[in-house]
Amino acid sequence: MEKIGRNIYRIGVPLRGNPLKEVNSYLMIGNERDLLIDTGFRREECIQALRNGLEEAGSNSERVDVFLTHLHSDHSGMAAEIAGAASRIFINEKDLELMKKVLNGRNKTDMALRFISEGMAADMAERIQMTNPARLAALEEIDERFCAIQDGHGFQVGEHELQAIEMPGHSPGQMMLWMEKEKMMFTGDHVLFDITPNITAYAEMQDALGLYMDGLKRAAKYPVKYALPGHRKPGEYHQRIQELLAHHEKRIAEAEYIVTKHAGLTAYEITGHMTWKIHAPGKTGRASWEEFPEIQRWYAMGECLSHLDYLYHRGRLNFEWENGVRRYYIN
Repeated sequence: MEKIGRNIYRIGVPLRGNPLKEVNSYLMIGNERDLLIDTGFRREECIQALRNGLEEAGSNSERVDVFLTHLHSDHSGMAAEIAGAASRIFINEKDLELMKKVLNGRNKTDMALRFISEGMAADMAERIQMTNPARLAALEEIDERFCAIQDGHGFQVGEHELQAIEMPGHSPGQMMLWMEKEKMMFTGDHVLFDITPNITAYAEMQDALGLYMDGLKRAAKYPVKYALPGHRKPGEYHQRIQELLAHHEKRIAEAEYIVTKHAGLTAYEITGHMTWKIHAPGKTGRASWEEFPEIQRWYAMGECLSHLDYLYHRGRLNFEWENGVRRYYIN
């Protein structure tokens, strides 16, 4: 629990077994209603951290409404449990629709089929879908408390005025919250400071990386003095945006170079040629692609696909189908 502004607190919610360590949940105290931003996994240690934080700040589930920056379970998993019976849970309309799709199982099939068509072994894709820890700690149901919102939605929490800003890329409906008077931005996972947000391929976004980079350029126009990220520590907002743009330009160039040098590879094979900062359990030094844990292969491949999609939509590469699998070539 940390006070970061007038009637604004950060609650560190633990993400046991996850390299992110914890999610930053932010609590704003109002007059009659409070606002909680993001919630952690659907796990006992997360609900206890949230309840303790609410109590310490003088709030409780019956007073609190919830704002979800995006649908990922480390941000949304505990929303239904921490919200009271009369609370509202706000989330972007695109992410809410995708959450419903995930809950009825359709998204699981769509994602596995995409990864299989890009060269991942079918048994690996299906196994990851069944055992993904983030999926196992996700919301179990969506009820009438969930409210779909759009870009520009406004909130009044005591003396604080906030505006939701749609910044797709990390998810189809990722949102930030802007407090103009305080020059404060809750960035969710759009801008992180000591790690890069995972930008993965979604069926709901043909060009996730392009949307993300366009969003970064729009985000840079806000005169932010205090940026509050969804994970880890804050930093210098405008400098970090330029670093993230440069990072992805470098990754785009790397993906294009790999396809130029190794024509006809699948996305799964291209991912193995890219540079990743990861250490496999029991290994010293940088892990090889074959040593990656399967769940990390899933996340890495999703990010590789977003870079290949970016190049494809700009006419810089193409693909051909071979026995139901895509193989990539430079145009």
